Amino acid sequence: MTQIFTSEAGLSIGQLAAAGAVNVETVRFYQRRGLLGTPDKSYGSIRRYGTKDLVRLRFIKSAQRLGFSLDQVADLLRLQDGTHCDDARHLAEAKLADVREKLADLRRIESALGTLVARCANHGGSITCPLIESLQAG
Repeated sequence: MTQIFTSEAGLSIGQLAAAGAVNVETVRFYQRRGLLGTPDKSYGSIRRYGTKDLVRLRFIKSAQRLGFSLDQVADLLRLQDGTHCDDARHLAEAKLADVREKLADLRRIESALGTLVARCANHGGSITCPLIESLQAG
């Protein structure tokens, strides 16, 4: 885990990005999407980010690793105070159902490809490739 910087001056955007294991453009993108705040800029200075910003950035990345879209991450961020556990659970249940559906689709694809690969391996010298023939038939 990357160290959290705790200097009173705060983190520059580059330091925030590095500590969050993202690039600077990702931080800017999250800001444009409203997922991450943009701190005020002191006169003649650069924007400084605090520990809360880093925690939020890591929250976003953790949710994405679980497969949540950025819109879903925004919904989770609205529930981040921890008092909306039922709402968060409903979002997670919907994501779990989606993942299970995709797994079922992948298993069907695996089975179909396995059958086609086996047919290709055993096509017995015919001129037409069973895989290509199957794809052309639609």
